[in-house]
Amino acid sequence: MRIHLPALDHPRMDPGQARYAVEVNGHLGVTALSAFPAMVAQCRGPRTVLVGLLDQSALYGVVAQLEALGLELLEIRRLTLDGVAEPDDGCLP
Repeated sequence: MRIHLPALDHPRMDPGQARYAVEVNGHLGVTALSAFPAMVAQCRGPRTVLVGLLDQSALYGVVAQLEALGLELLEIRRLTLDGVAEPDDGCLP
């Protein structure tokens, strides 16, 4: 079976920092928010959205913190510099 790997210059292979929005279920208190010092929190209805500039390692760290705190992860979006979600190019992961 032949494996097709994406080129290293493909935008999804960028190992640098990017802005991410991480959406969790519920409102986070001060103690829970202190686990994410690099992120800004916004309440949106019954959910909390954490936004911050993260590299891949930090993003996985945020996901691990969410799991350790028992928080329900709803969505992770990579944002453009102006805060809009990047368009989907139709590639499947």
